[in-house]
Amino acid sequence: MASFEHHVFVCTNVREPGSARGSCTMDGKGELLPAFQAAVKEAGIKGFVRVNKAGCLDQCEHGPTVVVYPEAVWYGRVTPADVGEIVQSHLIGGAPVERLRLPQECINTATCPHKPRPAVAVEASIEGSLLTQP
Repeated sequence: MASFEHHVFVCTNVREPGSARGSCTMDGKGELLPAFQAAVKEAGIKGFVRVNKAGCLDQCEHGPTVVVYPEAVWYGRVTPADVGEIVQSHLIGGAPVERLRLPQECINTATCPHKPRPAVAVEASIEGSLLTQP
């Protein structure tokens, strides 16, 4: 068998409800992975495209997140409704779906505008409470 032309990694990480970073599988359903697997099979490209579940891809603020290799195209806020377009346009047609692509400056960086800024604890003189400010 020839090697795969594409590897699709679908983040299936689940964080606690209310997490500041969010989660790729907030509802716990994990519908995205089986949607990709079914769409790839239905398109007849299962032998050329490998769909894998991934743990945290460290792009939680953009989740659900999907990355396609070898091109290293990162997609964010992907829904099951987007899967067919990614399969047809990118995996079959070779054209990434631009509306879902993460900006390059947001990938693997601490300065992405979508990531929450670390809170700095400031002791307040009001009733001796501890306040948090950005």
